[in-house]
Amino acid sequence: MYENLVIVESPAKAKTIEKFLGKDFFVTSSMGHIRDLEKKDFGIDLQNDFTPKYEISADKKKLVAELKKLAKESKTIWLASDEDREGEAISWHLMEALNLDPERTKRIVFHEITKDAIMKAVQNPRPLDINLVNAQQARRVLDRIVGFEVSPVLWKKVKPSLSAGRVQSVAVRFIVEREREIINFTSTSAYRVSTSFLVPEKDGKISELKAELNKRFDTKEEAYAFLEKCKNAEFDIADVVKKPGRRSPAPPFTTSTLQQEASRKLGFSVSQTMSVAQKLYESGKITYMRTDSVTLSGLAIETAKQKIVGTLGEKYHQFRQYKNKSKGAQEAHEAIRPSYIDHEEISGTSQEKRLYDLIWKRTIASQMAEAELEKTTVTINISTTSEKFIASGEVLIFDGFLRVYIESDDDEDQNGGTKGLLPPLTVNQVLRPDKIHATERFTLKPPRYTEASLVKKLEEQGIGRPSTYAPIITTVQNRGYVVKEDRTGTERVFSELTLSGQKITDKSKTEQTGAEKSKLFPTDIGMVVTDFLLKYFDLIMDYNFTAKVELEFDEIAEGELVWNDMIRSFYDPFHAKVEGALNDAERTNGVRILGVDPTTGKELSVRIGRFGPVAQLGEVVEGGEKPLFASLRAGQHLETITIDDALELFKLPRNIGDYEGKSVTVAIGRFGPYVRHNSIFVSLEKNVDDPYTVGLERAIELIEAKREKDKNAVIKVFEENQEVKLLNGRWGPYISFKKNNYKIPKGTDAAALKLEDCLQLIEKQPVAKKGRKK
Repeated sequence: MYENLVIVESPAKAKTIEKFLGKDFFVTSSMGHIRDLEKKDFGIDLQNDFTPKYEISADKKKLVAELKKLAKESKTIWLASDEDREGEAISWHLMEALNLDPERTKRIVFHEITKDAIMKAVQNPRPLDINLVNAQQARRVLDRIVGFEVSPVLWKKVKPSLSAGRVQSVAVRFIVEREREIINFTSTSAYRVSTSFLVPEKDGKISELKAELNKRFDTKEEAYAFLEKCKNAEFDIADVVKKPGRRSPAPPFTTSTLQQEASRKLGFSVSQTMSVAQKLYESGKITYMRTDSVTLSGLAIETAKQKIVGTLGEKYHQFRQYKNKSKGAQEAHEAIRPSYIDHEEISGTSQEKRLYDLIWKRTIASQMAEAELEKTTVTINISTTSEKFIASGEVLIFDGFLRVYIESDDDEDQNGGTKGLLPPLTVNQVLRPDKIHATERFTLKPPRYTEASLVKKLEEQGIGRPSTYAPIITTVQNRGYVVKEDRTGTERVFSELTLSGQKITDKSKTEQTGAEKSKLFPTDIGMVVTDFLLKYFDLIMDYNFTAKVELEFDEIAEGELVWNDMIRSFYDPFHAKVEGALNDAERTNGVRILGVDPTTGKELSVRIGRFGPVAQLGEVVEGGEKPLFASLRAGQHLETITIDDALELFKLPRNIGDYEGKSVTVAIGRFGPYVRHNSIFVSLEKNVDDPYTVGLERAIELIEAKREKDKNAVIKVFEENQEVKLLNGRWGPYISFKKNNYKIPKGTDAAALKLEDCLQLIEKQPVAKKGRKK
């Protein structure tokens, strides 16, 4: 019999909490949610106020039975799941599934796993907040309705196995729209003029004053004419303006700002950030990591003050209490901060240490003095024209919070507080330019989203909440609608005019442009599905509607809106759209007509095929010649592929010669490019072999390697029964018999097995399933 049973979400959290509670408490874990909507059917009773039909997850049945047993043996049960909506729902499901006695069950919450926080929670239990439960339930039910009703429409009208999600589809729309902005973008060029003036100083040294013209020229001719004017010009300082400036620290981290900053500074993905933060929280090192609050507790502010004053001095401290600006700031009451602010370093993995360091520095910096700067702007006259050269610099007078933390930049970029320091200058001072350059520069295309910038966009639009940002980003990639990739740039030629002395030279130079790192790209199917949903389900794709739904969830959490009523107001018009799309929507596959093949006169198009994007040469005509198909290559897309590139695809399959009296062919199949020789099929190596250029010598090398591998795969074939074979597989030796596979016990010498041994093993065990589990 236990005096007290405490149930939390995770074993790691349980382990930490157990250290703070005495021997009268037994702490265990539910391993997250124990119940979910039924999977076999819709899981929602549409005729009975959208009542959810829950079932215990298959992998949790044994755990639930154990928790029931523990609950019966305990005097008091403490439900200690997280303090947000998901956590409240977990506690409610435990209450329902374990049939807990309300008289013996208490709900406790805390936003950090410290002894003080845990003991305070135990001393101040509260009832389950059914409003929070209803808000989570409303989200789950609405998402199930959208997914279950829209997905079958996509299967029927676009492609089997597709899926739609209420928030995920909107996130994909952001990425698709940005991609189309980039596709339709036309870069223009202009000439930027820059120079370095040589300034003699008192000690005899010559300093450089870098300056840029206050005008850009649209054409090379205009830039050239300006340089001609500079040949005999005099340059002097028209004005020197110094202005004091200040920089304030950023607030402590919310979930989204932590995800963004960890991406920029540490190179973490959004899901990686949340995984590492979860471990830091569960081990008691930081406060709860799903929050949109920027406030700090009084104790945290006081501890930060002591650390700052004790280490750097009083002048570096400045009290601040930030106010929440987020429209729907949820229930978590504090920003993400270290549980013990006086702990500057922690033990743990490299990732945990780096993320903790980021959180610690941001928290400390938020309570530090502003940085004081002096900004200097120098205006330089040109005697032969009205244009001016402008030089600017920034001197750090007092580093303040920058001593500890620089937002979205590398700390080592600061150069001892003298970044941008200008030499001593006076009005009317005559300057002598070194070379003057007029360099062709190009307008930049809109940037593609990174995971971090997409989170920022979602938050700005009011879409999603701290607990949903990471799942949204992960889901759109897992569904194949978005890919995160690095892409190499292309070489671009630009022109540079240079005035040196009295001579103007014109040179063509090259530069790399357009390289992308860890950017989000829509796939072809992602673009086709987005277009279909915008046409037939405009409501769920509307940014304002999605943000409005989030606010309604907030109202439910506050007890200001009845969750069933909210679902009902959505469902009726939505379901009518589903019925209309099923009956009236045309099938779509993103087809795009490229033109006519000049050789055959057949129409050439691209579209989504059964296994992905394909090019089609010829049309389907009853009784006529069948069209030819070819898969698009990596980097080719339905909206941008040209007719010439598409025609190249039909050069496969190609015969590259004969080997052993049989032809050797290169082709592309469902699983990629391959070589075929007689009955042998060998995949070409990714990023090594190009199916359009690979030669006979390389193909023979691959064929022989495949033969050697196949030869080594056979351990023994029994002459008296050739259906029984001993083979080497990926997971070790096994028996093959009548197209079925049978395991060989570990430690057995397969080569020593006799036919009788094999038949006995076959008889004793069921057939091993082929292929990987889905």
